[in-house]
Amino acid sequence: MSFNDFGKVLVLAAHTDDVEFGCGGTVARLLEENREVHYAVFSEMTTSRDYPPGTTSRELGAARKALGFADGGRGRLNTWNFPIRKLPTFRQEILDILIDFRDGLKPDLVLAPSLHDTHQDHHTIAEEAVRAFRRQTLLGYECPWNNFTFDYQAFVRLDEKQAKAKIAACCCYNSQQHRAFTDADFIWGQLRARGQMVGTEYAEAFEVYRWSI
Repeated sequence: MSFNDFGKVLVLAAHTDDVEFGCGGTVARLLEENREVHYAVFSEMTTSRDYPPGTTSRELGAARKALGFADGGRGRLNTWNFPIRKLPTFRQEILDILIDFRDGLKPDLVLAPSLHDTHQDHHTIAEEAVRAFRRQTLLGYECPWNNFTFDYQAFVRLDEKQAKAKIAACCCYNSQQHRAFTDADFIWGQLRARGQMVGTEYAEAFEVYRWSI
């Protein structure tokens, strides 16, 4: 199966590193299959005092190249500077932005954080995505360090090149390497575990909120 039904894809992230860790392999496959992939990032991930302001935004640029945007990937990067851990306070503003994407971009596929994600920023993006994209295919990506539960309802099979692209993109976030979930062995293990669930070497898992074919 390919992504032929999905010409335009919108990937939603509360923070600058969410997409790569949550569904970077899928983004790499979408780009390889010539889909138009747009990012919407609502807040910049914080770093320690050892890094200057704007570090994760620069790391995001490198991560996108690692996923394949530098090799002809189509789609825009859209960023906002909502305060981190305060996104629930800005629900209406975020919903308005998502509705603008719905009516302007008209995406065929939307990837968002899981509704089971316990981080308040991730959860806010997930809830507003469900409100905005009720007629589009909408999937929730997995951040297992934030999920007490996750419904494994859809899987995207990845080849080794796409899995390596995800790892390379995640490794671009030097400022986040102190976090346990950034460990490359952990990410490889997660990719292999999801792959075993569907009989392939590597995969990423998603929750299905709406599927329109």
